[in-house]
Amino acid sequence: MPVGTGGMLSGVSVIIKSIRPEIRVYGAEPEVANDAAMSLSSGERCTFSRFPQSIADGLNGNIGTVPWTYIRSNVDDIFTVSEDEIKIAMRLVWERMKLVVEPSGVVGLAAALSDSFKARAGGCKNVAVILSGGNVDLSKLSEFLQM
Repeated sequence: MPVGTGGMLSGVSVIIKSIRPEIRVYGAEPEVANDAAMSLSSGERCTFSRFPQSIADGLNGNIGTVPWTYIRSNVDDIFTVSEDEIKIAMRLVWERMKLVVEPSGVVGLAAALSDSFKARAGGCKNVAVILSGGNVDLSKLSEFLQM
């Protein structure tokens, strides 16, 4: 699921792990704004003083200190995705599912479709992805879909 400040990921991970601890929980974020992935990898909360530009600008924001404590304990991995992977996922959702979802909201799907997910989370039989956020500036639609 998308990771910005970590509220949704931490909350969902706590619920899932308390009910079914064997279920793996993954987060996803743009590779240009990868504070959550760096934090989980290093074991310490990492922050940006200024966020890099990403099409998924709704995820700009450092992981909060409270969400970080739950993410550290309950999240199995955090995947990063490129801007192009985000655009591909957005196009898929818009064209095939007929859903209007902002770039930040498809980051989890972009991760699930990625080669790194297949390599690192291989063996998953069932995958659930949270699509979130419908704040789309329609004047930027063509920009979002160009590759």
